Amino acid sequence: MTNGGRLEGRGAPGVASAVLPAGVEFLSPADAVFDAMLEGWGTQQRSRSLSPVTVEKREYTVRRFAGFTNEFPWSWRPADVEEWTSSMSSRGLAHATIRGEQAGVALFLDYICDGRYEWVQVCEDRFGTHPTQVFHEWNTTVHRAEFEGQPQNRPFSRAELQQFFDYCDDRVVAAEANGRKGWLAAYRDAVLFKTMYAWGLRRREAAMLDVIDFARNAHAPGFGDFGVLSVRYGKAQKGSPPKRRSVLSTMEWATEVVAEWVSDIRPAYLDAGVELWPTERGGRISPSSINARFRTYRQGCGLPDELRGPHCLRHAYVTHLLEDGWDHLFVQQQVGHAWGSTTAIYTAVGSQFRNDVLRRALAPAFEREA
Repeated sequence: MTNGGRLEGRGAPGVASAVLPAGVEFLSPADAVFDAMLEGWGTQQRSRSLSPVTVEKREYTVRRFAGFTNEFPWSWRPADVEEWTSSMSSRGLAHATIRGEQAGVALFLDYICDGRYEWVQVCEDRFGTHPTQVFHEWNTTVHRAEFEGQPQNRPFSRAELQQFFDYCDDRVVAAEANGRKGWLAAYRDAVLFKTMYAWGLRRREAAMLDVIDFARNAHAPGFGDFGVLSVRYGKAQKGSPPKRRSVLSTMEWATEVVAEWVSDIRPAYLDAGVELWPTERGGRISPSSINARFRTYRQGCGLPDELRGPHCLRHAYVTHLLEDGWDHLFVQQQVGHAWGSTTAIYTAVGSQFRNDVLRRALAPAFEREA
């Protein structure tokens, strides 16, 4: 419907008239309209149940693009997109990162160019022009490959994993021997990284664990109270809540490590609540802190830079289970992948494993020839 030649969109969340007062003159009209656009877009996204983190990141991306162009959205041009993309490529950003940045700003333009939200008319009335969609197939990064991660990323080898864990343990011993206060945090970090590997966890999944997330598995009583791990903050689909899954324990040594942490060491954090990985100041460790600590430990023990982050522990979990003969579907369900092809991307089985498979496959043929 229209109202005096103006599109009527008052029923849509994030409509211009809901966030931009009519008939008000601003000292800086362009800044006021841009801020109101972002406020309305935030409302529109939250109405779709997108997470606050997603909304904040997208707003930040739009503001960075505006800062790069030094123009407001109603003045953006396709050439701005190309220059921005070139600058990101020159900084060595990953293919998927560039595509995600472009998608965020393109979604913002879809919103303000949609007549239901009235921004086109607002810009015509105030600036004599209107925004257009400047992100197109011919000037944006296309998603053609199933996997867009950095090709140099890889899982830990078994020897590298042992070297990394030994270094974590040595840090605890050294801090305790020197009477340093940091021994408790070092102990927590060592158990945290072992847990990420032994249950194939992402950073946020590990950071959000509580003590009560471990439970008994009636089919594996030997693991005691740590036979199954409930992951409550799994990677969510866009617009959906975190995806939950249960991860069965497969490594006895890991359950013993976590059991000792929970019963004997963690209580030293006097102000700890239910979080499995508390901090000295209360609360839980953050994913960014996990990243920073992993980088420090990796550099400290001299491992190569291609082990870029703690996600390599998850890759190693998948690879090592498959090398040890675990069923592919079981591993897929353990790590929470909807498709087996995604699990296959994580897999980098060693040459010895592949040679063993080859020998088993060819053995019958050689026996017949003999």
